[in-house]
Amino acid sequence: MRRLPSVAVLLAVAAFAAPACAQRSQPTPPRVVAPTPPGPAPRLVVFLTIDQLRPDYLTRWDSQFTGGLRRLLDGGHFYVNAVHDHAITETAPGHASTMSGRFPYSTGIASNSAGVNTPTAPLVDSDGVGASPFRFKGTTLTDWLRAAHPESRVLSVSRKDRGAILPIGAGKYPVFWYAQRSGKFTTSTYYADSLPTWVKAFNAEDHAGTRYKGRVWDLLLPAANYPEPDSVQAESAGQEPAFPHAMPADIELARNMVIGYPWMDQMTLDFAWRGIREMELGASASRTDLIAVSLSTLDAVGHRWGPDSREVHDQLLRLDRMLDGFLDSLFTLRGRENVVIALTADHGVAPIPEVRSTWGDNSRAARLSSRELEPVIAGVAPKIRELQLDPTAFNLDWGVLEVDRSKVQGKEAEVRTVAREFARLARRVRGIQRVDVIDDIVRADTVRDNYARRWLHMFRPGGEAIAVITMEPYWLYGSSIATHGSPHDYDAKVPVLFFGAAFQPGRDSSAARVVDMAPTLAHLLRVQPLEKLDGIVLGSAFKR
Repeated sequence: MRRLPSVAVLLAVAAFAAPACAQRSQPTPPRVVAPTPPGPAPRLVVFLTIDQLRPDYLTRWDSQFTGGLRRLLDGGHFYVNAVHDHAITETAPGHASTMSGRFPYSTGIASNSAGVNTPTAPLVDSDGVGASPFRFKGTTLTDWLRAAHPESRVLSVSRKDRGAILPIGAGKYPVFWYAQRSGKFTTSTYYADSLPTWVKAFNAEDHAGTRYKGRVWDLLLPAANYPEPDSVQAESAGQEPAFPHAMPADIELARNMVIGYPWMDQMTLDFAWRGIREMELGASASRTDLIAVSLSTLDAVGHRWGPDSREVHDQLLRLDRMLDGFLDSLFTLRGRENVVIALTADHGVAPIPEVRSTWGDNSRAARLSSRELEPVIAGVAPKIRELQLDPTAFNLDWGVLEVDRSKVQGKEAEVRTVAREFARLARRVRGIQRVDVIDDIVRADTVRDNYARRWLHMFRPGGEAIAVITMEPYWLYGSSIATHGSPHDYDAKVPVLFFGAAFQPGRDSSAARVVDMAPTLAHLLRVQPLEKLDGIVLGSAFKR
């Protein structure tokens, strides 16, 4: 977990996780024996993660998809009720679970703030904050594949550093992400000391600074095709709430701001396509290669305008068309029968509290301010003094009360007392639905209590996290326009989809989790995981 200045954080106040609502998802998918995949293993696996993609987007706008999403929905096995079955539904823990088959308590990635950034792994040929998988624990599908087949090739690409790094885990494979300051795709010294020639050539084309500067984002379809209102002041904090949206004409600004426009996804797909060709991924029948692609524009758009916006609707339609070009090129080059695609998301998103949503009843939603937590902080401090504990040992970080165990050795009972006092006081605060003490929820019925289960998939007793907050349905903390991070289904539900010759096309309402994707792909590839997994093989996805 991230270590903050303890006294300042505890005696001031910190931010924490978001909303909560009624849970219906099943805790564990039914075990269905998966048939042995017929024929040779695929030549290329494409693991596609679309940041902030709610599965209901794919059903609500289904009739308007005509491109890549259309192909995947029609030809793939789509689990419509799949979830990230952990509590802090953020980009880093979500991506870390995609190809590891394990929950955050096991991967060591529990939040964005405790993700990949570190000064010990500076960027290569770019300015910005360094990054590496220094916190990631264990292995991923790429490691299992390379252990069985050392000749297999791996590539990972994203706009975000954590979106590129964490699906791959700790392996030192080619991993690249976009550096806003330079407008280049880069990596860090954890992976390499210089960029490959093909990456340098792509960067020299300066896509953001030349091709997209000054470009205007307007609706893809006639306005009548969008039921969402186009001038909602709560969206984007009232700044540019309506179409069109223009990219800056200044090159430096364009390189920086392109991350919030549809063309960032196009750049990422173009970069991935260049990598497939230059690295000859999927070119040989004697090996299986893997590419992970994380597309992040939807997340930027969703945070700025919210899920009820025309912007989110239009971004999905544009991504559908972008993916069509990418898949068409890929299938033409490598043959559709030789390619497997796995699609998911790292988390969902909650509506803007000030906007009455069509995605759920958020009529009672409001925002919680830091001032409302001050009595909790003030109330806990005397208990810490009474128990003669070091006050600098405690942090409040994104709804998680943490303790530095090195400062409270031999005082586990006293720490538990502080956690319970914090929970007792915090439960009185408006907008807080429940507060759980980690040592106590191990006794909860985690089959029926989704909240307890999802928090235990984040943290275990004896760790730094000692108490956790879950807010009321659709409530948000602070001033974020729209956000995610809660253990509730609107943040936890994501699509899980498998596309390829071995998979049965159709929509499946049975339970599925993102941690089940890696073991399912391992079964397809006939490789063995290198450790115990939380996920299982989704046998119902395969053709019989």
